Amino acid sequence: MLSFFLRTIVLLLFLSLNLFGTFASLTPNLCPLDQRYALIDLKTEFKIRKPDEFLDYDGNSMNVTSYPKTESWANSSSDCCNWEGVTCDTKSGKVIGLDLSCSSLHGRLEPNSSLFRLQHLKSLNLAYNNFTLSPIPDKFNKLIWLETFNLSESSLKGHVPIELLQLTNLVSLDLSSSSSASNSYFAPPPTLLLSIENPPLFLPLLARNLRNLRALDMSSVNISSEIPQEFSYMSSLRSLHLKNCYLIGEFPSSVFMIPNLQSIKLDHNPELRGELPVFSINNSMQVLSLLETSFSGTIPDSFGNLKDLVSLTLSESSFSGRIPSSLGELSNLSSLVLFSNGFTGEVPSSIVNLKQLTIFSVGYNKLRGNFLSGLLNLTKLRGIDLGSNEFTGFFPTNIGQLSKLEAIFAGSNFFTGSVPASLFQITSLTHIYLEDNQFSDILGLENISMLPNLQYLFLHSKSFRISSPVDFNVFSSLKQLVGLALSGILLSTANITSVSDFSSQFRYVYLSGCNITEFPEFIRDQRNLDSLDLSNNNIKGQLPDWLWRLEELQVVKLSNNSLSGFDGSLKAVTGSQINVLDLSSNAFQGPLFIPSTSITYLFVSNNNFTGEVPQLICGLTSPTIIDLSNNNFHGYIPRCLGKYMSSLTDLNLHNNSFKGSLPDMFMHASKLRSIDVSHNRLEGKLPPSLTGCSALEVLNVEGNKISDTFPFQLNSLQKLQVLVLRSNKFHGKLHQYSGAWFGFPELKIIDVSHNDFHGTLPSDYFLNWTAISSKKDNTQLHYIGDFHDYGYYTSVVLMNKGVSMALERILTIYTAIDFSGNRIHGEVPESVGLLKELHVLNLSRNAFSGHIPSSLANLTALESLDLSQNKLSGEIPPKLGDLSSLGWINVSHNQLVGSIPQGTQFQRQNCSAYEGNPGLYGPSLKDICGVIHAPTSLPVSEEEDEEEEGLSWIAAGIGFAPGIVFGLTIGYIVARLLIDLTPLSIDVLFHKEACMSNMLEERRMKRYDDLG
Repeated sequence: MLSFFLRTIVLLLFLSLNLFGTFASLTPNLCPLDQRYALIDLKTEFKIRKPDEFLDYDGNSMNVTSYPKTESWANSSSDCCNWEGVTCDTKSGKVIGLDLSCSSLHGRLEPNSSLFRLQHLKSLNLAYNNFTLSPIPDKFNKLIWLETFNLSESSLKGHVPIELLQLTNLVSLDLSSSSSASNSYFAPPPTLLLSIENPPLFLPLLARNLRNLRALDMSSVNISSEIPQEFSYMSSLRSLHLKNCYLIGEFPSSVFMIPNLQSIKLDHNPELRGELPVFSINNSMQVLSLLETSFSGTIPDSFGNLKDLVSLTLSESSFSGRIPSSLGELSNLSSLVLFSNGFTGEVPSSIVNLKQLTIFSVGYNKLRGNFLSGLLNLTKLRGIDLGSNEFTGFFPTNIGQLSKLEAIFAGSNFFTGSVPASLFQITSLTHIYLEDNQFSDILGLENISMLPNLQYLFLHSKSFRISSPVDFNVFSSLKQLVGLALSGILLSTANITSVSDFSSQFRYVYLSGCNITEFPEFIRDQRNLDSLDLSNNNIKGQLPDWLWRLEELQVVKLSNNSLSGFDGSLKAVTGSQINVLDLSSNAFQGPLFIPSTSITYLFVSNNNFTGEVPQLICGLTSPTIIDLSNNNFHGYIPRCLGKYMSSLTDLNLHNNSFKGSLPDMFMHASKLRSIDVSHNRLEGKLPPSLTGCSALEVLNVEGNKISDTFPFQLNSLQKLQVLVLRSNKFHGKLHQYSGAWFGFPELKIIDVSHNDFHGTLPSDYFLNWTAISSKKDNTQLHYIGDFHDYGYYTSVVLMNKGVSMALERILTIYTAIDFSGNRIHGEVPESVGLLKELHVLNLSRNAFSGHIPSSLANLTALESLDLSQNKLSGEIPPKLGDLSSLGWINVSHNQLVGSIPQGTQFQRQNCSAYEGNPGLYGPSLKDICGVIHAPTSLPVSEEEDEEEEGLSWIAAGIGFAPGIVFGLTIGYIVARLLIDLTPLSIDVLFHKEACMSNMLEERRMKRYDDLG
């Protein structure tokens, strides 16, 4: 009976299961046919192709994994609501969600796409595909129920259709792309693919129509406009990301105050201005990023109200002032990035309260003090950036307790003592940058093999006093090493060439001044090498030809060695990418070898290269700087250089044996900033095309045989600061007609000495020399070339205080006029008294007559005055004795009479400064020369007339520029107060830059006579 009952139960269960299966098979698919067909058609519109690697703005991989979702879509009767990436409404079966992000789709997104048949979509994500630069179709406005819409990183191009603003239900809109910057320093910036056609119409309409929007990301969409005030009315906004959009103008600070705003990123908009507002209590901000903008002002103390703030990035902007201590109240802050601004003072001690901090970056500011020990309590730190500040003190010996530290940037500061050994025990470290400090030693460097993940090691400095050379083998175990900079550290030369098991991943190798005597063999295997610096060693012999076959190599610096030649064929290497080649100051002989046509910066000065400039130089694509100075090149200057003038910024052919004339090749030289063809054998005239050098700052043709009149046509060059025509065959007058000197508004140094200029100088000659007569801001000193590419500086040799001064760099505040060694006659113009910023005046070896202008007493910056070997008469103006800056005077061989002025600077001169003037006398002259000359009388009326004439020229100067004198006077007083109330001698500034020779002017003249 029981067994029958059990068999009955089993039978009933079997029948019920079959019946259930029958009913289930009769249940219709949830997905309607029209939706299925639309999806099937959409699948056929695109090919499946593995996409290129997606990179972020900095060129780093986003690590996006793509796979073809649509390949799982079947053509059979299966329910499309179960297909990957498809979401259906549970009642109607309509497709309301489609996520095809990272689906390897490849093809155009057409206006008639079957995508627009899915008109019930609420969520659409097509990110990380490749729509082959097709425009965004305006048909998206049919998808009126869309709430989330993502087209980011999908290779779309063109204008963003204004029809998108009809999607009033949108909660999230993402049109962003990375437009990653090239990782090459020499590459142009990226071009943005998407743009807004009419921003003044589009942006306000966006703010008005999309009132439900919570997240807006249009990063790398070219907006090129201001952000309108209407954006502050988007009260639902939680996230606003507008990075790299070419935004301009003033950003409305009220946007920061949107009540629920949690994340705002405006990075990479350098023309976008603004200031941070006063933040209220209970603000919801979590992420605030203004990287590379023009935001300015201070960080308000109210930042302490941002209790939810997790990440703060204000780097590469224009903020200033002190870092507020209120930042220490942000207990949730994990990333604080303030580098490259103008912050001053000390880092507040309250920073040590930020226990969640993982990133701390304040590099490239003006911060001082020593607070490193306080950071040791922040045990979650992964990155520290203190570089390029004024920090002092010792590195804490127990820095090793920051066990999670991955990167430390502390270069270009004033840290002293030793690099602690515990630093090399932090096994998580990948980046160590301690270069250019004042460390005396490195402790524990032999343990660096404990850092298996180390990628960058930058320790170069000139201050190390390590007693014994470092064994180069200790670095061979670092297989992840990409950058190695040990410049200034003596290495064991026995190992530098024999190490063979080095990492082959190097991109940067900087071993300048490391006592290397042979070319390192391990470089041969560095196929990824980008930059190589082996300068300031004692490497001898020939350069190996395999160097030029390293296809990624762009920068080669080998200056200041003893290299003598090139190994292998002297033919350009196909595929070479070298941009910078510096072979200067070696012992190269014979013809110059140019290994690559891609060279942009070519430095081969101070060698013994001979022959003509090789024709390979005509194959360079777009050179920027060419420096062939101090060699033995001969022949003609190649005319083919003319085709590069649109890219060339500096041309230096100084001290060779080039002949012929300077080619007329400067028509398109709008970027050229310096031309130096001095000390060659050039003849003829200056080429007319020099007027095309609109950016020219320095022109030096000294020591040639150029026969021409003064180049007045160059007065159109509004940036010309230095003009040297010394020791040529220039002739004629130094002025045009009877008018004053016109043009040359920035000219600060002019040397036309040892030519054949003649005639007189008009009384108003110096009236318009504005760059020498106007007071400049001397509190910030700069050199000509400070802001040039590659930091290239032009040098010049000038006479100062009777000797030749070689200025390796030219201070922008330095001023000099040298008219010596010509045949100029007549009186020295009284208008010379207007040149209040003049430091050196040399009018010697001419035929000037009349009195020394009393207006010279107005030249309060004058330090060197040479009026010797003229025909000047009368007294030396007594007020010249009041010029405290005047350190050197020579009035010898004139017809001067009367008493020597009583100023101490006159009493300190050598007797030779007054010889040849038998009418001079005075106690100071007796002390100097041991001789007393008889006094001669000077009529009082004549002296009074001279003073009146000098005063009239001061009035003329005031009349020429009304109001300037008052401003300059106040500026002069303020500047002097800023410089400790004492005059700042230009000699002090040149102490490290000027190389003084002991050659007297007579010997210099004899040398030029011999050369002639």
